[in-house]
Amino acid sequence: MSVFLIADIKITDDGWVPEYAGNVHKIVEKHGGKYLSRSGNIEMLEGAEKDSTLIAILEFPTREALDSFASDPEYAPYGQARQAGSVSNFHVIDDTDIAGTIPYLPAG
Repeated sequence: MSVFLIADIKITDDGWVPEYAGNVHKIVEKHGGKYLSRSGNIEMLEGAEKDSTLIAILEFPTREALDSFASDPEYAPYGQARQAGSVSNFHVIDDTDIAGTIPYLPAG
């Protein structure tokens, strides 16, 4: 079952961004993950406006793979730098349909 990490980030000090952007995708790939998007082109379609700087969507083959990425000692300094220079909200969702009515998604 795939899981998705949705990172909603407001950058407060961009000093961490070049190193993070240049290196973290390799650590994600090491754990079987991939970026589906990492974009600052954010447009609110509905709801309250947020002050996000970027939103990234990553896919991992399993929750265990995502957890291995998040706890990888190689990722730790990048994660700490991001946390120090941003307000980050990370959400994890799986690939299920809570209502169970979409035939191509597993019922959640």
